[in-house]
Amino acid sequence: MRRWLDAVAIYRDPRVVAIFFMGFSSGLPLALTGATLGIWLKESNVSLTAIGLFALVGIAYNLKFLWAPAMDRAPLPWLTRWLGRRRSWALATQAALIASLLALGHSDPAANPALTALLALVVAFCSASQDIVIDAFRIELLEEHEQGVGAAATQYGYRGGMLVSGAGALYAASYGGWSLAYSAMAAFVLVGVAAVIMTREPRRAVAAGLAMGRKAVALQSAVKEALAEPFAEFMRREGWALILLFVVLYKVGDAIAGVMAGPFYIAMGFTKIEIANVSKIFGLGATLIGVFLGGFFVYRLGVMKALMVCGIAQMLSNLMYAAQAVVGHDVAFLIATIGIENVTGGMGSAAFVAYLSSLCNVAYTATQYALLSSLMAVPRTVLASSGGAFAETMGWVPFFLFTTVAALPGLVLLWWLMRRDIVPHLGAAEAPRGSP
Repeated sequence: MRRWLDAVAIYRDPRVVAIFFMGFSSGLPLALTGATLGIWLKESNVSLTAIGLFALVGIAYNLKFLWAPAMDRAPLPWLTRWLGRRRSWALATQAALIASLLALGHSDPAANPALTALLALVVAFCSASQDIVIDAFRIELLEEHEQGVGAAATQYGYRGGMLVSGAGALYAASYGGWSLAYSAMAAFVLVGVAAVIMTREPRRAVAAGLAMGRKAVALQSAVKEALAEPFAEFMRREGWALILLFVVLYKVGDAIAGVMAGPFYIAMGFTKIEIANVSKIFGLGATLIGVFLGGFFVYRLGVMKALMVCGIAQMLSNLMYAAQAVVGHDVAFLIATIGIENVTGGMGSAAFVAYLSSLCNVAYTATQYALLSSLMAVPRTVLASSGGAFAETMGWVPFFLFTTVAALPGLVLLWWLMRRDIVPHLGAAEAPRGSP
C-alpha cells in the first residue's frame, strides 16, 4: 500500500506539476493552426481547396529536427547567462508564440488569406520550436525512473491545452469574435511561461553548458552525432525504407478526413457551441477511452496485431462521417460519429506510438523518435493539404468514402511487414558501431 501511495505522490512533485503546465502550453497552439483555424476559414467563406492547403502550415512540425541541434547547443545572448540554456530558449519561443498568436487573431482571412496563412506558419514554427525545448526540459529535469511519470504529465497537459484551444476558442469566438478568441489563447501561453520561470534550470543542462564552455565541439562531429549516425543506424535494418513508408501511410485516411472535419461541421449547419460541446469536450473523453483501449490491445496482442486491429477500426470509422453527411444536422448522430471516430482514432494513435517507440535504438532514442514523429505528421500536413480540393470536387459523401479507401495502402503494407516478420523488438536494435 505504501508503494502505491509513493507512486501517486510523485505527481505532486513540483517538477512534475511544472511539466504538466509546460505540456499545456505545448498542446495549446496545435488546433489554432488546424481544426479551430479551419472553422474560422469556413465561416469567412474561404474555399475548401484553400482550407485544405492551410494544412501545409504544419510543415514546421515535420521539419523541427533540422533546427533542433542549434537550439540544443547555441546560447542566446545575455538570456542564457541569466536564465540558463533551456529556460532562455523556452521563454524566447513562448514570447514569439504569444506575439504571433496575437497577430494571427487580428488578421482577416476573408480579405487577405495569404497573410493569415503566413502568420499561421509563423505560429506553427514557434510552436514546434517550443516543443523542442520543452521535450528536452522534461527529459533533463527528471531522473531516469521518473520519465514515465513525466510523459504522462505531458500528455495530460497537452490534451488540456488542445481542449482549451478547441472548445475554449470556439466559445470565445461565439461570444466575442475570433480576435478575442486568439487573444485569449495567447494569454493562456502565460501558463507555460510561469511554469518555466518557477522551475530551476535542469542540472544536466547546466553541466552540458559548462562542458561546452570548456571545449569547442567540432561541427562535423556534432552533425554526425545529431543527425547522420541515427539515420545510418536505422538504414542498416532490414526493410527500413518500407518501415518509413508505413509510418507515413498508416494515418493517411484519418488525417485527410480530420483536416476537413471543422469545415464539414459548419457545412452541416452545426453551431460553434455544438461543435465545442460534442467534438472538443465529449470528443476528448472518447479519445482518452480509445488511448486506453489501444494500450490494452498492444499489451494483449502485441504491437503489430494491435496496429492491424486498431487500423481497421480507424479506417471504418470514417464511414460515420459519410453517414453524417446524409443525415445532416443531427446532434445525436454527431455524438455517435464523434464518439466512434475519436475512440478508434485514440486506439490507432496508442498502437502507433508504441510501434514508433519500439523502433528506436536505445542509443538514439530522442533523435530517432523526433525523426519518426516528424514523418508521422506528414499525413496531417502535406498529404492532408489536398483534402479540401477533393471535398470540393467530390462532395462530402464521396470524399469520406475516399478517405476510407485511402487507409487501405497502409494496412496492406502492414500485412506485408507482418508476413515478412519485419517487426520491431524493444531493446533489440543494433548497438552503435564501436560500442563495447
